[in-house]
Amino acid sequence: MSTQKISKKPLTFSEAMAELEKITTELEGETLDLDQTIAKFERGLELSQQLKLKLKNVEQRVEKIRKKFDAAEPPAELDDGET
Repeated sequence: MSTQKISKKPLTFSEAMAELEKITTELEGETLDLDQTIAKFERGLELSQQLKLKLKNVEQRVEKIRKKFDAAEPPAELDDGET
């Protein structure tokens, strides 16, 4: 059984997505023993959760930014009644 070093540095969205895609390909195309399959499946679920959390955080941040700019008054040159 191989041991994989776990990095303490969190993965970027792109890194996590790439790893998840690699796992998906391995699960679909290679003949893995049961232990390997379960380990890859578990890692895939972990990555999926990380990606969901990252996306949720980005959505919340975008919403805050939108609210900030929606609340701001438009510049004087745009404030002529036209939309």
